[in-house]
Amino acid sequence: MYIILMGGGNVGTQLAKRFIAQKHEVLLLEKDSTHARKLAALLGEQHVVHGDGCDIRIQKAAGFNRAEVVVAVTGEDEDNLIACQLAKSIWKVKRVVARVNDPSHEQVFRDLGIDDCVSATSIIFNLLDQQVSSDLVIPVGALHKGGMEVVESTLSGLSPLLGVKVRDLALPPGTFLVYLLRGTAGGPIDGETVLQEGDMVVALVPLGEAENLRQVLATAPR
Repeated sequence: MYIILMGGGNVGTQLAKRFIAQKHEVLLLEKDSTHARKLAALLGEQHVVHGDGCDIRIQKAAGFNRAEVVVAVTGEDEDNLIACQLAKSIWKVKRVVARVNDPSHEQVFRDLGIDDCVSATSIIFNLLDQQVSSDLVIPVGALHKGGMEVVESTLSGLSPLLGVKVRDLALPPGTFLVYLLRGTAGGPIDGETVLQEGDMVVALVPLGEAENLRQVLATAPR
């Protein structure tokens, strides 16, 4: 499957790594030249192109006409919308996925024909509405009104968190672990949850505390 990703931030980079590991043909578009070079060194030059994913000339060169999936995950909703609209209308891509950073824009995206919209903020609010009381931390959205950031962490086999109960973690003040995805099953986290390799944990963290959470993940006791 040929997958084009637009946006080389944390989300785009992690998606690229996972799709590459699954042996898909992957191309990541990043418009910052310096960052694109770093990504090429990390992912492989064949997987990264420097260019603006909203530019139809860049899209043509990237092969949007044969892409089976286009995923736009930049931090700018307008760019994600434009790239996905062009992918659908000009290049007839069957599936386009847009990251929506501001949940108030989600309906606008759908009204303009973008069927697959991902808003981490909306996901977390839905979990909270249902009374859902690493190595690497990946920002996936922000809850600006409450001064909170949504982050996710996937634990590798080297994580110091493996075998640790959540109640034993020294989390940054105001941090809440709200959801855990283990394999194909997801659910809430409580103090007795024991973390395992491959667990993907979603947390609500006060703005600016993501780095402190990363430090917890790097130094938590076994």
